[in-house]
Amino acid sequence: MINGIILYTIATIYLGISFTKDKHKTKVALLSSWKMFRNVLPDLLAIMLFVGLALSLLTPSLISSIIGENSGLLGIIYSTIIGSIALVPSFIVFPLGHTLVQNGAALPQVAVLMSTLMSVGLATISMEQKTFGRSFAYARNISAIIMSLLFALIIWVVMT
Repeated sequence: MINGIILYTIATIYLGISFTKDKHKTKVALLSSWKMFRNVLPDLLAIMLFVGLALSLLTPSLISSIIGENSGLLGIIYSTIIGSIALVPSFIVFPLGHTLVQNGAALPQVAVLMSTLMSVGLATISMEQKTFGRSFAYARNISAIIMSLLFALIIWVVMT
Protein backbone atom coordinates (compact mmCIF):
# COMPACT_ATOMS: atom_id res chain seq x y z
CA MET A 1 0.00 0.00 0.00
CA ILE A 2 2.82 2.39 0.84
CA ASN A 3 4.44 1.73 -2.55
CA GLY A 4 1.17 2.73 -4.25
CA ILE A 5 0.97 5.93 -2.24
CA ILE A 6 4.56 6.78 -3.15
CA LEU A 7 3.97 6.10 -6.85
CA TYR A 8 0.75 8.14 -6.94
CA THR A 9 2.51 10.99 -5.14
CA ILE A 10 5.38 10.97 -7.64
CA ALA A 11 2.93 10.82 -10.56
CA THR A 12 0.96 13.76 -9.12
CA ILE A 13 4.13 15.80 -8.65
CA TYR A 14 5.22 15.15 -12.24
CA LEU A 15 1.72 15.97 -13.49
CA GLY A 16 1.88 19.26 -11.60
CA ILE A 17 5.30 20.05 -13.10
CA SER A 18 4.00 19.22 -16.58
CA PHE A 19 0.93 21.36 -16.04
CA THR A 20 3.01 24.36 -14.96
CA LYS A 21 5.34 24.01 -17.97
CA ASP A 22 2.64 23.61 -20.66
CA LYS A 23 -1.04 23.50 -19.71
CA HIS A 24 -2.25 22.74 -23.23
CA LYS A 25 0.04 19.74 -23.83
CA THR A 26 -0.80 18.33 -20.40
CA LYS A 27 -4.54 18.62 -21.06
CA VAL A 28 -4.13 16.95 -24.46
CA ALA A 29 -2.07 14.14 -22.91
CA LEU A 30 -4.64 13.60 -20.15
CA LEU A 31 -7.51 13.50 -22.65
CA SER A 32 -5.59 11.09 -24.88
CA SER A 33 -4.78 8.79 -21.98
CA TRP A 34 -8.43 8.89 -20.82
CA LYS A 35 -9.60 7.86 -24.31
CA MET A 36 -7.07 5.01 -24.37
CA PHE A 37 -8.22 3.85 -20.94
CA ARG A 38 -11.87 4.03 -22.01
CA ASN A 39 -11.12 1.90 -25.09
CA VAL A 40 -9.30 -0.77 -23.06
CA LEU A 41 -11.78 -0.79 -20.14
CA PRO A 42 -14.28 -3.36 -21.56
CA ASP A 43 -11.50 -5.87 -22.28
CA LEU A 44 -9.92 -5.19 -18.90
CA LEU A 45 -13.21 -5.77 -17.06
CA ALA A 46 -13.78 -9.01 -18.98
CA ILE A 47 -10.29 -10.19 -18.05
CA MET A 48 -10.81 -9.33 -14.39
CA LEU A 49 -14.13 -11.22 -14.39
CA PHE A 50 -12.54 -14.25 -16.06
CA VAL A 51 -9.58 -14.26 -13.65
CA GLY A 52 -11.90 -13.96 -10.66
CA LEU A 53 -14.04 -16.87 -11.85
CA ALA A 54 -11.00 -19.00 -12.62
CA LEU A 55 -9.43 -18.36 -9.22
CA SER A 56 -12.68 -19.16 -7.43
CA LEU A 57 -13.19 -22.42 -9.34
CA LEU A 58 -9.58 -23.59 -9.31
CA THR A 59 -8.93 -23.81 -5.59
CA PRO A 60 -5.45 -24.75 -4.32
CA SER A 61 -6.68 -28.14 -3.07
CA LEU A 62 -8.19 -29.00 -6.46
CA ILE A 63 -5.04 -27.95 -8.28
CA SER A 64 -2.88 -29.91 -5.82
CA SER A 65 -4.91 -33.04 -6.48
CA ILE A 66 -4.27 -32.65 -10.22
CA ILE A 67 -0.56 -31.79 -9.99
CA GLY A 68 0.56 -33.84 -7.02
CA GLU A 69 3.90 -35.56 -6.50
CA ASN A 70 3.01 -38.59 -8.64
CA SER A 71 1.49 -36.74 -11.61
CA GLY A 72 4.79 -36.54 -13.55
CA LEU A 73 4.72 -35.29 -17.14
CA LEU A 74 0.92 -35.31 -17.25
CA GLY A 75 0.90 -32.99 -14.22
CA ILE A 76 3.27 -30.63 -16.03
CA ILE A 77 0.95 -30.59 -19.05
CA TYR A 78 -2.06 -29.91 -16.80
CA SER A 79 -0.15 -27.13 -15.03
CA THR A 80 0.77 -25.58 -18.35
CA ILE A 81 -2.84 -25.60 -19.52
CA ILE A 82 -4.23 -24.28 -16.22
CA GLY A 83 -1.56 -21.60 -15.95
CA SER A 84 -2.01 -20.44 -19.54
CA ILE A 85 -5.62 -19.45 -19.04
CA ALA A 86 -5.12 -16.05 -17.44
CA LEU A 87 -2.37 -13.61 -16.55
CA VAL A 88 -2.14 -13.32 -12.78
CA PRO A 89 0.07 -10.84 -10.91
CA SER A 90 3.05 -12.11 -8.94
CA PHE A 91 1.69 -11.01 -5.57
CA ILE A 92 -1.06 -13.63 -6.05
CA VAL A 93 1.05 -16.29 -7.79
CA PHE A 94 3.84 -16.65 -5.21
CA PRO A 95 1.57 -17.26 -2.20
CA LEU A 96 -0.49 -19.63 -4.36
CA GLY A 97 2.66 -21.57 -5.26
CA HIS A 98 3.63 -21.80 -1.60
CA THR A 99 0.16 -23.07 -0.70
CA LEU A 100 0.28 -25.66 -3.48
CA VAL A 101 3.65 -26.99 -2.34
CA GLN A 102 2.35 -27.20 1.24
CA ASN A 103 -0.68 -29.15 -0.02
CA GLY A 104 1.46 -31.77 -1.75
CA ALA A 105 2.01 -30.41 -5.25
CA ALA A 106 5.34 -31.25 -6.89
CA LEU A 107 7.91 -28.52 -7.51
CA PRO A 108 8.21 -28.88 -11.33
CA GLN A 109 4.43 -28.72 -11.72
CA VAL A 110 4.19 -25.69 -9.45
CA ALA A 111 7.11 -24.04 -11.26
CA VAL A 112 5.47 -24.35 -14.67
CA LEU A 113 2.11 -23.28 -13.24
CA MET A 114 3.58 -20.17 -11.64
CA SER A 115 5.60 -19.32 -14.72
CA THR A 116 2.67 -19.67 -17.12
CA LEU A 117 0.30 -17.82 -14.77
CA MET A 118 2.58 -14.78 -14.93
CA SER A 119 3.70 -14.95 -18.56
CA VAL A 120 1.00 -16.60 -20.70
CA GLY A 121 -2.49 -15.19 -21.02
CA LEU A 122 -5.05 -16.77 -23.27
CA ALA A 123 -7.73 -14.64 -21.63
CA THR A 124 -5.84 -11.49 -22.57
CA ILE A 125 -4.85 -12.52 -26.09
CA SER A 126 -7.67 -10.59 -27.78
CA MET A 127 -6.60 -7.33 -26.13
CA GLU A 128 -2.96 -8.13 -26.88
CA GLN A 129 -3.80 -8.74 -30.55
CA LYS A 130 -5.58 -5.37 -30.77
CA THR A 131 -2.63 -3.60 -29.18
CA PHE A 132 0.42 -5.37 -30.65
CA GLY A 133 -0.90 -7.41 -33.56
CA ARG A 134 -1.78 -11.06 -34.03
CA SER A 135 1.67 -12.42 -34.89
CA PHE A 136 3.34 -10.72 -31.92
CA ALA A 137 0.66 -11.91 -29.49
CA TYR A 138 0.95 -15.53 -30.62
CA ALA A 139 4.76 -15.45 -30.76
CA ARG A 140 4.97 -14.00 -27.24
CA ASN A 141 2.56 -16.53 -25.76
CA ILE A 142 4.16 -19.52 -27.50
CA SER A 143 7.65 -18.47 -26.46
CA ALA A 144 6.42 -17.97 -22.88
CA ILE A 145 4.99 -21.50 -22.86
CA ILE A 146 8.24 -22.94 -24.21
CA MET A 147 10.31 -21.06 -21.62
CA SER A 148 7.97 -22.18 -18.82
CA LEU A 149 8.29 -25.81 -19.89
CA LEU A 150 12.06 -25.44 -20.07
CA PHE A 151 12.04 -23.95 -16.58
CA ALA A 152 9.97 -26.89 -15.28
CA LEU A 153 12.38 -29.34 -16.91
CA ILE A 154 15.34 -27.67 -15.20
CA ILE A 155 13.56 -27.80 -11.83
CA TRP A 156 12.66 -31.47 -12.44
CA VAL A 157 16.26 -32.41 -13.26
CA VAL A 158 17.77 -30.42 -10.39
CA MET A 159 15.26 -31.49 -7.74
CA THR A 160 15.17 -35.24 -8.52
